[in-house]
Amino acid sequence: MDDVMPLVSSQEHGENWTLWHGDCMEVMKGIPDNSLHFSVFSPPFSSLYTFSDDPRDVSNNSSDDVFFEHFGFLIKELYRAIMPGRVVAIHVMNLPTSKTRDGFIGLRDFRGDVLRSFQKEGFIFHSETMIRKDPVVAVQRTKAIGLLHKQLCKDSCMSRMAIADYIVAVRKPGDNPEPVAGPFDKYYGSECAPDGPLVQLSQNGGRETLRPGDPWFSVAVWQRVAESVWMDINQNDVLSFRCAREEADERHISPLQLTPIRRCIDLWSNPGDVVFSPFAGIGSELYCAVEMGRKALGAELKASYYAQAVANLKGIKPSQPSLLDGLA
Repeated sequence: MDDVMPLVSSQEHGENWTLWHGDCMEVMKGIPDNSLHFSVFSPPFSSLYTFSDDPRDVSNNSSDDVFFEHFGFLIKELYRAIMPGRVVAIHVMNLPTSKTRDGFIGLRDFRGDVLRSFQKEGFIFHSETMIRKDPVVAVQRTKAIGLLHKQLCKDSCMSRMAIADYIVAVRKPGDNPEPVAGPFDKYYGSECAPDGPLVQLSQNGGRETLRPGDPWFSVAVWQRVAESVWMDINQNDVLSFRCAREEADERHISPLQLTPIRRCIDLWSNPGDVVFSPFAGIGSELYCAVEMGRKALGAELKASYYAQAVANLKGIKPSQPSLLDGLA
């Protein structure tokens, strides 16, 4: 291991955020017990995308068994560091198989495997929502035969639906010492801008127009967030990432959309809470956390992603400035 990068090579600080360039497994060891209020992240999807050849990279593995053994160390640390009664939200999807790697064309229940890994360490399965994927965008990006129209004409038994994303939420057992108010004073979705009108069907079948600040606006937003399927997520609603791409991984970078992150932060944390992302990537979760008045901590192993995350974080204009403290 002498020829690989240091475990934690550097760090950057800003107003309300700290980002480490290094292995999240090592970063987690320095985080005190029961100190994190919320964690939201998109982990590597086993070896679907291999982001680097670093042996500490969780995506750089030979099999699912190796991936989950490596990933399990992080889950143990998250269980230790998250406060009782608080939530960890994980962005996942089921994974396509291939004849070359798996011997058959189908799907792997990666979402379920991730959930069971968290349950094994003591987390409670708290909730989940599905995020709709546009099949046209999916087929253009992946060229999956199950989504091709020519396959439908050839033999539709091999045709399938687009693979949806999920936000799977798990909770640490115990009573939450700092209840979350969940004000939902912002609306993120396709039907209106944060300062625009929201049209909602009322119970009697009529229509009414609500705006932020109206008495029923919070209820209207909650009704959207509580849906089992989020249909209004724009797949292009992501942070800038082009500078983070390297020639060898042009197709690999896959930042999580900002709208799901904001909804999770609004629902499961208070302003001023510490939000942690162990796989920070280009900084999407940290960016939203600081933007929404939280304190963000993160780790990123890959140098190009780390540099882009720092650039994105330095461009934030926090809505509620405060000092990062409590986690020296």
